[in-house]
Amino acid sequence: MSVKDTNQKRQFVIIGVFILAAAVLLGRAAQLQLLSSNYRLRADAISIEKNILYPSRGVIYDRNGNLMVYNNATYDLMVTYKQVDPKMDTAKFCRLLDIDTPTFKLNLDKDWKTGKYHKSLPFPFLTMVTPEQYARFQESLIEFPGFERQIRNVRGYPQHNAGHVLGYLSEVNEKVLKDSAGIYEPGDYIGTTGLEKYYEQILRGKKGVEFIMKDNLGRRVGAWKEGKLDSQAVQGKDLICTVDLKLQALGEKLMQHKIGSIVALEPKTGEILAMVTSPTFDPTDMVISKKRGDFIASMYRDSLNPLFDRSVSAKYPPGSIYKTILGAIALQLGVWDKNNGVACNGGYYYDGKRLTKCHGHSYAGNLSEGIAHSCNAYFCTVYREIVDRFGFRNARIGLDSLNEYLYRFGLGHRLEVDFPAEKAGFIPTPKFYDKLYRRDKVWYSTNFVSNGIGQGENQLTTIQMANIAATIANRGWYITPHLVRGYKDTSDPKGYRALFDRFVNKKSTGIASTHFDPIVRGMIRVIESGTGDNAHVPGITIAGKTGTVQNPHGDDSSVFIGFAPADDPQIAVAVYVENGNWGNDVAAPITGLMIEHFLRGEVAPNRQYLINKVNHSRLAYSSGRGYYVTKGY
Repeated sequence: MSVKDTNQKRQFVIIGVFILAAAVLLGRAAQLQLLSSNYRLRADAISIEKNILYPSRGVIYDRNGNLMVYNNATYDLMVTYKQVDPKMDTAKFCRLLDIDTPTFKLNLDKDWKTGKYHKSLPFPFLTMVTPEQYARFQESLIEFPGFERQIRNVRGYPQHNAGHVLGYLSEVNEKVLKDSAGIYEPGDYIGTTGLEKYYEQILRGKKGVEFIMKDNLGRRVGAWKEGKLDSQAVQGKDLICTVDLKLQALGEKLMQHKIGSIVALEPKTGEILAMVTSPTFDPTDMVISKKRGDFIASMYRDSLNPLFDRSVSAKYPPGSIYKTILGAIALQLGVWDKNNGVACNGGYYYDGKRLTKCHGHSYAGNLSEGIAHSCNAYFCTVYREIVDRFGFRNARIGLDSLNEYLYRFGLGHRLEVDFPAEKAGFIPTPKFYDKLYRRDKVWYSTNFVSNGIGQGENQLTTIQMANIAATIANRGWYITPHLVRGYKDTSDPKGYRALFDRFVNKKSTGIASTHFDPIVRGMIRVIESGTGDNAHVPGITIAGKTGTVQNPHGDDSSVFIGFAPADDPQIAVAVYVENGNWGNDVAAPITGLMIEHFLRGEVAPNRQYLINKVNHSRLAYSSGRGYYVTKGY
């Protein structure tokens, strides 16, 4: 074969290879363009959009499995500025969503220099769009490129109680956005108060993400990379609350038209059975809606400040309930005997002057009788025995030794309840009196002996008072009060998984349990024949203590602590009613009714009148100039 023939043959082979390769490529191109929808989708796609998938927020149940908070779906209308058609029918758009043109412009045009918004990324255009509004708008959604829905969950409430306990959600502010390291984005909701705030990290869940390909009209054309980069949202954990919803409702009813609070605990566990503050608000009024802003504004204008939680944030002089723990401490320190008696001549006298008054009563021949009669002379004497145990001129050392035990009772510091805004109260220290009497340069127990009867500088929160009752009920120990047992977990035998060790571990006061026996005997006598007979419930042995706190600006405040049954306590209660007069007037019957309802599931029919009687004792009403008080029943 000649060289020429050989070259021609090679040329034909090369040409054939190119033809075959071209045919394969043409065939593949035809398959992709004519047969493969995936390719057509990718060809039509001009942008990749990142969509956030919002998780369902965890719901909250009461201790009996009753739903307290659930989720309701709502819609946010998101917009990507660069995809908006400037020639769109703005009038129709506004008509479908019930907004006006100025609102349209305000919601669309942002201050792009702040970096909070980006023209190429979606941001909330209109939040809280109702399902009815969105259904109407969705039919014309294709006419408005750049706009897309985003489903959110807002809270719903099947009942009208426990507003402060549950708290509410609000839109994140600039500070949260800055500090959250990307967890929150503009338009997100966050727990603002109550359990919603304290357990935000557990309730909120975890966001998911999806990457979507879109065409030049903003329409979805498919998942980017077949969804391999997508992630599902993780639902928030459901919480099991310790509150008994029915008991909570009763407490709120009893506290209507009053200023103050109720806290009920289960002594053996520290679980909070009810936490009532008054005045309060209906949680259904705090549902995220366009009307909520006006409601919150009205709450701030209310002179009674219904948004202030008096159960954990208000600091009050405890009054005579303080005498119970003072007696136990004196016995432990060995400065007092339970059989000591003190004569009372209408008050406590020192150097010929009466430092404190006392009401008329029979001789207090021992500690139990001192408590039953709530004798001021008795406990001023006990107080001075403690503070002056190292000598009259060494009161600071004795005061320090007293405070060590008061701190062990949970006073003078926060109890670390699982609730925001808890205050520490106040227990005066030697440094405090150094400053108070800095001109005199010296101070003695007689300067502040009124502390011995719960007046003076002592300040407690209502939850600290309830914890005192629970500690006495347990004969010297308590578990940190808490509102949540744990998050729901069906794999656990209990049905939930606990969150914090501090809600399990006992805290000891360091006082021998036997020293509480005369205290409890005296508290039982308070109900049976002493100053607190209005707390009596037939068939239930209640141990309690009244308190009447002097108020220079109006009627005295009514205070009561109690627990029952006295020999096997299941519930401990503290009630504080501002301007409620004597402890036995209002706080005592409220305590008895709360105990009866919890132990028996209801208040007996022949005692229902007491609920109405307490409920209709109007002690306060709001006014634009402040609050006014009226007499109790």
